[in-house]
Amino acid sequence: MEVADMAKWTTGEIPDLAGKRAVVTGANSGLGLCTALELARHGATVVLACRSAERGRAALDRIRAAAPGCDVALGSLDLADLASVGAFAAEHGTTGLDLLVNNAGVMALPRRTTADGFELQFGTNHLGHFALTGLLLPALLDRPGARVVTVTSMMHWLGSLDFDNLDGESRYGKWAAYCQSKLANLVFAKELDRRAQGRLTSVAAHPGYAATNLQQAGPRMSGSRIGEVLNGLANTVVAQSDAAGAQPILYAATAPEVRGGQCYGPRGPGQSRGAPRRVPTRRKADDPELGRRLWEVSEQRTGVIYDTLRQER
Repeated sequence: MEVADMAKWTTGEIPDLAGKRAVVTGANSGLGLCTALELARHGATVVLACRSAERGRAALDRIRAAAPGCDVALGSLDLADLASVGAFAAEHGTTGLDLLVNNAGVMALPRRTTADGFELQFGTNHLGHFALTGLLLPALLDRPGARVVTVTSMMHWLGSLDFDNLDGESRYGKWAAYCQSKLANLVFAKELDRRAQGRLTSVAAHPGYAATNLQQAGPRMSGSRIGEVLNGLANTVVAQSDAAGAQPILYAATAPEVRGGQCYGPRGPGQSRGAPRRVPTRRKADDPELGRRLWEVSEQRTGVIYDTLRQER
């Protein structure tokens, strides 16, 4: 498919995924739920990696109702707790894995820390997924053509990796922390693809401005009823649906013409909405030195070492 034809791409063009096994983080709602549903609908065996067992079971029921006969299962995963990440990988990483969608995330929250003491947004959005990917790496390398899709945001354009203040201890801004975590997602996706050297494909994707529960979670945690209402209104009036926002993720996960190290997002104005396409990203995200530094810091913090890829370099 030529780039110009991406404007016509729909989920109906997802190939038959029978025999493929996928893990989708944050699959209980929004982008993750839409992504998991379409993968299951097209024949993949899908593990819904969810923090909340109650919401995960509800998502499982919704997918089974929408795609009767599909092969889906529920897994317990809290990306803000490395012990939970390790337990999930131990349970679900023993057989081959064709696709990992690093989707779960938090956005613009008051400063909190993870179970391991990391700033919550950087710890959940980046470090949790870094650890999960590394622990699932043997299962991914077991399947030729495996892919890792890491969900970033158009807000990465405003991000900066402050290695002297990754946890926001000396200064903290909720949006600055979010943008930093989303830039980290993009840098990680590109660096993973460099290190994999063709043994798997790592790409990034973002949904544009899509209506999910993320926009209202931050104001709710801050006790801002006005902010919660205004963000809900913006979701209704301005944002595209979560199903539309999931299209670039699904394209990145399944389209045969996808190339490693790229980012896929909406083709519309400001990458905010529209059919999927390969989209430009900040030049600094391609900097191998920045990728190397983030990688080393992430290994040190999580204790997860990508030994197999290290041996190949």
